[in-house]
Amino acid sequence: MLCTPRPLRAPAPKPDRFPTPLGAGYPPYLFTRCQRGLTMSAEARIKELGITLPQPPKPVGNYVPGVRVGNLLFLSGHGPIRVDGQPAARGKVGRDLSTEDGYKVARDVGINLLGSARALLGSLDTVKRIVKVLGMVNSAEGFGDQPKVINGFSDLMVEVFGENGRHARSAVGMAELPMGIPVEIEMILEVE
Repeated sequence: MLCTPRPLRAPAPKPDRFPTPLGAGYPPYLFTRCQRGLTMSAEARIKELGITLPQPPKPVGNYVPGVRVGNLLFLSGHGPIRVDGQPAARGKVGRDLSTEDGYKVARDVGINLLGSARALLGSLDTVKRIVKVLGMVNSAEGFGDQPKVINGFSDLMVEVFGENGRHARSAVGMAELPMGIPVEIEMILEVE
């Protein structure tokens, strides 16, 4: 599904600059996703990738899945939790799970986060960019490949949102995570 450019009113070009189709000399926020080089909406990309986004599970504590403040959406930490509230994976990466297994779990956590974002926003097409991510890995002693594990999440965001899926990130090791889950991730999104 290709997006259709919508007309936008941009300021007059500076005399020494000639606008290009991508709008050289203009701030990028003046252009639609399509005009910025994204040929597919996030919702269409999810469909093309064959991803089914789950409904968010009930929180396991006294918190909400996300809070919107202005044009930012703060999503609480999510794990590989199924709709029934049970973990889809458990264990320490580097002991019970390989780095590759942890990568797959981080990708699944990303799918859960996208499901929560859609439930809160109504559509992922309102996401302008992924801003900041904190990835926590339940790590065996001596395990130091947390960034490789959280790449499972980061790679998914780029697949879905293109360059707007690239984000600032921390990937840290933890001694334990709730219910023995191997990965927990929280994120901040800029939304329309």
